Amino acid sequence: MKLVIAIVHDEDAKRLLEELTEHQFRVTKLSTTGGFLKAGNTTMLVGVENEEVEKVKELINENCKSRKELLTAPAPVSGTTGVFIPHPVEVTVGGATVFVVDVDEYHKY
Repeated sequence: MKLVIAIVHDEDAKRLLEELTEHQFRVTKLSTTGGFLKAGNTTMLVGVENEEVEKVKELINENCKSRKELLTAPAPVSGTTGVFIPHPVEVTVGGATVFVVDVDEYHKY
């Protein structure tokens, strides 16, 4: 048995959750926050048999596409001199970060 941990952009989460449940996968959804952009994302935990891992990864890949967005950097800490005019920065968002780990034991009570 494997545990698939998928960290996805909030915009992709609803669509992915619907696809996974439509294909009879049981999913636990956690609201999380990314460290780099400090933006909301969703972590999904999917326990599957070894032969189902590729199907789960395929569904994640089909529903979580990366894209470019323009973000404005936050203002610096007060106390600096001069005027700070933030410039938009293009960053890649979306897609998914996926971990597949072995499960030694599984119990459902």
